[in-house]
Amino acid sequence: MNTSNDAAIVFDRVSLAYGGRPIISDLSLDVGRGEIVCIIGPSGCGKTTALRMAGGLVRPLDGTVRVLGEPLTEPRRDVAIVFQDYGKALLPWRTAAANVSLALEAAGTPRSERPERIRTLLAKVGLASHEDKYPTEMSGGMQQRIQIARCLAQDPAVLLMDEPFGALDAMTRQGLQDEMLSIVAETGATVFFVTHDLEEAVYLGDRVIGLLPNPGRIGIDLKVDLPRPRDQLETREMPEFLRLRRTLFDFIEKAEA
Repeated sequence: MNTSNDAAIVFDRVSLAYGGRPIISDLSLDVGRGEIVCIIGPSGCGKTTALRMAGGLVRPLDGTVRVLGEPLTEPRRDVAIVFQDYGKALLPWRTAAANVSLALEAAGTPRSERPERIRTLLAKVGLASHEDKYPTEMSGGMQQRIQIARCLAQDPAVLLMDEPFGALDAMTRQGLQDEMLSIVAETGATVFFVTHDLEEAVYLGDRVIGLLPNPGRIGIDLKVDLPRPRDQLETREMPEFLRLRRTLFDFIEKAEA
């Protein structure tokens, strides 16, 4: 585990309950700067709740969440969240470019600087020729790319991703996984990535954290020692990849028993 001084996100003995029912109990976790940490676990273990606490959307009942060394009491502009439901995350009456512009408008970016920034961001996510299209004219994968571009417009130091590719077909999902890895390598952002897909967790992560349910707490903290850059075919065929996937499968099976 990273020391808190090197950490981008710190959960320090965090607990949360709804209606008297414990959701997360005594969660302590450090996510290092520039690290990709994937969170897995059975339904009800608090994966998304932990992500929302890291984004300042939910405050813990006990303990402290710190981001970039400061206690988190509200959402921060340098922390961006990519949700699974890209359809609800985008404004249907705005074009791709105008949706990305939202983040720049909120940041007070001068109007004259926005078009070039938007073109650069859309090109980065493979949508250079689609800036004038509306979300309803685009596929699910393209809509998710818009959401990612809008988050990147915030210049985030921390990127929180809540099953962002879960609703996409396999080929689109793999393509966006690789785009995300390229963007993170280029920007140095820290990533806290919630997923139910064990192979996705191993493929993307530097570490995989498995939460146990009722209440949510850490059951496994697994280092992923696979070379980067990763390859959809070669990486997934490596004996170490298969060993890690099996370890996580066994963990989930026991957690759900």
